[in-house]
Amino acid sequence: MLQGNSIPVVAMGGGHGLAATLTALREVTSDITALVTVADDGGSSGRLRHEFGVLPPGDLRMALAALCSDDEWGRGWARVLQHRFVSDGELNGHNVGNLLLTALWEIYEDPIIGLTKVGELLRVVGRVLPMSSIPLEIQALVRVPISGERQTVRGQSAVALARGVIEQVRLIPDAPPTHPEALAAIERAQWITLGPGSWYSSVLPHVLLPETRSALARTKAKRLLLLNLRAPHPGDEAAELGAQGRLAFLHQHAPEVHFDVILADPSILTSELVDYVHSLGANLEVRDLAHAPTSDQHDPKKVVSALRAIMTESSPV
Repeated sequence: MLQGNSIPVVAMGGGHGLAATLTALREVTSDITALVTVADDGGSSGRLRHEFGVLPPGDLRMALAALCSDDEWGRGWARVLQHRFVSDGELNGHNVGNLLLTALWEIYEDPIIGLTKVGELLRVVGRVLPMSSIPLEIQALVRVPISGERQTVRGQSAVALARGVIEQVRLIPDAPPTHPEALAAIERAQWITLGPGSWYSSVLPHVLLPETRSALARTKAKRLLLLNLRAPHPGDEAAELGAQGRLAFLHQHAPEVHFDVILADPSILTSELVDYVHSLGANLEVRDLAHAPTSDQHDPKKVVSALRAIMTESSPV
């Protein structure tokens, strides 16, 4: 394996979870490709998506900001990119970065060009790519409490608010394409990370893309899954699953995708989780990762320490 700052890593996910992973990874390697979910349909991203027919820009913006250069220029522009307008008018709730990306996509008619130009502005470490070439929708089959009836819920925002047990998740349209540059990044990677984050909307969608799922199944790279912490953040749509349940749900939807390393905080450790991880043939790495004992946030410095130890050794422990 290559040393330190030259390890090619692909980080998959979306939202705050991916941004946290990217913030840690940039301390381990400079060769990072972020593959970002494109199924958001709420807030500023949803409004721009529905009005202009573009990819939802919010998660892509957050990934770019997380990888900005570590100097006054990069941090300053990242702050501008993340700035959210608050007003009584049409701009209320929009981020500067969302508007900038939408404008660039309209001008150049290529999302990669727009992302590259914003990346150049922020002098990002690595690259940010959409996981698919087209905007996606999430659809879930939900079993309603008490009655036991099953309902179909469509849209990331609706799935996040669904009340009941989510039994199955799919993407619309069926078999959407993975962006070719995303497949190329997976092909050359030595490590691939997935998670943490909202399980149904940020983590699972990556393995629901047929081409991505096949690429992950045949890759020679080491695959690492970073599990969520015990304390669910407000609105966590998979809070009822627990760590073992999240793994089982992922395996149910993509049984051919195996992980070499599953990284977990001691707060979620149970004998059932240990047994299940071993049944999947993965190595369970238990590290102190939480910002505080009851926090739902990973501590960036602790994640850096864990990832550096795992990724720079000749093989995971």
